[in-house]
Amino acid sequence: MSRLAKKPVALPAKVEVTISTNVVEAKGPRGVMSSPIPEHITVRREEGNLFVDRNNDSPVARANQGLAYSLLRNAVIGVTEGFKKELDIVGIGYKAVLAGKTVTFSLGYSHDINYPIPEGIQIEVPQQNKIIVSGNDKQQVGQVAAELRALRKPEVYKGKGVKYTNEIIRKKAGKSKM
Repeated sequence: MSRLAKKPVALPAKVEVTISTNVVEAKGPRGVMSSPIPEHITVRREEGNLFVDRNNDSPVARANQGLAYSLLRNAVIGVTEGFKKELDIVGIGYKAVLAGKTVTFSLGYSHDINYPIPEGIQIEVPQQNKIIVSGNDKQQVGQVAAELRALRKPEVYKGKGVKYTNEIIRKKAGKSKM
């Protein structure tokens, strides 16, 4: 049995959960999220908790049990607290500017890069060199943060580029004189 799926998913008082045969829908203060339930998996509710059980002991069912648990937990956290990723822009003249539903990046290229903000995602630019991506869907927040980082990945000699706030860039030594 999955170690994670042995634990119940705790439901806060402000979250309502609707369980159907193949989808669990969670409603909370930040919105509504639905989570698919793979086959061979059942979800039951007891005393303010959700339990994820599998119908048989096949390898597919065992793998899907942990998946279903994680998806349910992320949906509950998403409708109560939400998810957030922070990015830093490192480099002289590198900056980001938020204008309506678009973020404009100056990252050392010959042109500026305009990134349209997807539906369901909020992007804040508190400083020119700091970006905060937030939203209810953990996968979507991570995907948008990865796309922003891919605009100019940190290079290994000076560390210039877009990086996650807690990311450590291991720098290489430059050329050395003999």
